[in-house]
Amino acid sequence: MIEIVPVVLCGGSGTRLWPKSRKTKPKPFLQLVGEDTLFTATVLRCPPGQGFSAPIIVTGAAHLDHVEDQLPDRESTQIIVEPEARNTAAAIALAALSLPEDAIMLVCPSDHHIGDGDAFRAAAKEAAALAADGWLVSFGIVPTAPEIGFGYLKQGERIDGTAAFKVERFVEKPDFARAMEFLSSGDYAWNGGIFAFRAGTFLEELGKHRPLILAAVRESVAAGRADGQRFLPDAAAFATVPSESVDYAVMENTDRAAMVPAVMAWSDIGNWQALREALVCDDSGNAVNGTVELKDCTNVLVMSDGPRVSVVGAANLIVVVDGNDVMVCTPEGAQNVGKLSGAANQ
Repeated sequence: MIEIVPVVLCGGSGTRLWPKSRKTKPKPFLQLVGEDTLFTATVLRCPPGQGFSAPIIVTGAAHLDHVEDQLPDRESTQIIVEPEARNTAAAIALAALSLPEDAIMLVCPSDHHIGDGDAFRAAAKEAAALAADGWLVSFGIVPTAPEIGFGYLKQGERIDGTAAFKVERFVEKPDFARAMEFLSSGDYAWNGGIFAFRAGTFLEELGKHRPLILAAVRESVAAGRADGQRFLPDAAAFATVPSESVDYAVMENTDRAAMVPAVMAWSDIGNWQALREALVCDDSGNAVNGTVELKDCTNVLVMSDGPRVSVVGAANLIVVVDGNDVMVCTPEGAQNVGKLSGAANQ
């Protein structure tokens, strides 16, 4: 059995889930679906007894306390503390440089919800087998709607002897008409931001396509220091790292890109409407948390951390109360919550 090293990326400000999500405690560290926070659920999804090793967490100093408080097994987990955010290519390179070249990395965002853990683990093992053969593998989330908020993967030819495909191309977020075409064609998948590759293969491709990123991250690691389970890259060297996503830096440029189709009740919980869709709702499509009373409502989400909220005769509405902040929006307006002054100035 191939052992898989989960690499969990923790970062971001989570402004689209304001007012619950804030810079001091963003989305990964909130209990939004189920009994665990999204971060803890991500770690628990990769149990050691099922082919996974202890995880590596990559996070910033601002979120370190949340990571250590919410880790299921703090003692065996390595935490790489980024001096500043330099996007996902650098974060993954930090983890890759801490591993043997033949280690299989499973890169997971810490703020996604996956409803079917068994399907996730099956896809992870399939991706790991491809990664061992030199592929850089994306999870292609089988689309269920013409989403315009996600990037897409166009499926190429099947890889012999597998259920996976080469990636023909990466597609930016489409408009609605193109998203409809993608959905009806059956040739496209959502790019879920979950990847598997050998550490050495990733570093080789990063060096080929973005040598400045690799050189600067190597320098920051060489000059860094360990502090118990933490590793702190050198701040001055890391500040010179170009900031670029792993998609732009590597995945869109490599000729080794593959995708494993995944049906696993996935959601990026990218806004309040996405959260409502991920929650267990009543027969009228309503979901509540806190002291809430609904009367004659449909497709309403209400979350309150204290004040009683009563809603009568409403449809397609989202109400969130956090301390002194109250946010009300429609499902269509949920995409723009991050543009509110309260979210921008949190």
